[in-house]
Amino acid sequence: MATRTEHQAGSQPALARLLYRVAGGRMLALLAFIGIIAGGVATFRTMPVDAFPDVTPTLVQVFTETEGLAPEEVERYVTFPVETSMNGLPRIEEVRSTSNFGLSVVTVYFQDGTDIYWARQLVGERLQQAREEIPEGFGEPKMGPITTGLGQILFYFLDSTNGEYDGIELRTIQDWIVKLDLQTVRGVTEVLSLGGFEQQYQIHVRPQALLRFDLTIEDVVEAVSANNANAGAQFLVENSEQYTVRAVGLAEGEHDLEDIVVKVADGVPVRVGDLARVEVGGAPRQGLATMNGEGETVAGLVLKLIGANTNEVIASVKDRLDRINAALPEASWRRRITISPNWSARRSRP
Repeated sequence: MATRTEHQAGSQPALARLLYRVAGGRMLALLAFIGIIAGGVATFRTMPVDAFPDVTPTLVQVFTETEGLAPEEVERYVTFPVETSMNGLPRIEEVRSTSNFGLSVVTVYFQDGTDIYWARQLVGERLQQAREEIPEGFGEPKMGPITTGLGQILFYFLDSTNGEYDGIELRTIQDWIVKLDLQTVRGVTEVLSLGGFEQQYQIHVRPQALLRFDLTIEDVVEAVSANNANAGAQFLVENSEQYTVRAVGLAEGEHDLEDIVVKVADGVPVRVGDLARVEVGGAPRQGLATMNGEGETVAGLVLKLIGANTNEVIASVKDRLDRINAALPEASWRRRITISPNWSARRSRP
């Protein structure tokens, strides 16, 4: 005689009968439970993990840096041409802009679900039209990195042994060694530099010298610009041999700049060194970076690519920082790069 349970199972559909049999078999239930756990662990280890879900809409930002322009002039000559050139793009929702002293920011919002790379391609095509409408010398509009507000995943700072290197040298190391190396890490879209001074070769012109030699600032600027170029001049053929001819005029230091000829008066060359003092200095800045209240420092901010796994990118950046530290010279003047304990592997918050 069939039991009541078997009678009920026989009257149920095939799926229900299968469930009855699996539930009655302890080994099958155990294997299914282990499979579910293994699949969950594998999915958790490979899925993109972040502190908060990224609800940032699809947007493309256009930045334009200008020099010496007030916000009203930035709005009129820079922001307005960029903003109007974006009108009519497909799947666009709205365009917002901000005009600050020396900086224009235009944000183009697209409809949800729009592919970010397709959107950037459309904006890049319209930027050519905007460049033609912006007056010469008023800045070059460029698109921002492919990231969102939650893309700030790691801060680090540069520390000099015994404090023997100043802000100019540390910033140079950050811009030309650390930053370029970290940008090759998979998942990193941009590395921003904070603090210090950008290195410049500064020419401090003496007005009395200009008056004495009947020159102007424009004459000095043109002479320096003309002597900082590299051009090719094809080649010469002589006796079945070919000689490459190049015109080289690159200024690579203070002495090269001082030797640039601005004018020839009565057969005597007037050089930049006769008119000005040339030295290495820092570019004017509008901010600085500090660490634990112990004074100024040079820091870096790592931005991750949209959709990248935050944990994997942080681990890769930390590993690359260790390799950069190991590659620096092992000497008494070694410059050490460390990760800030306060900022170590901190996920960004909205």
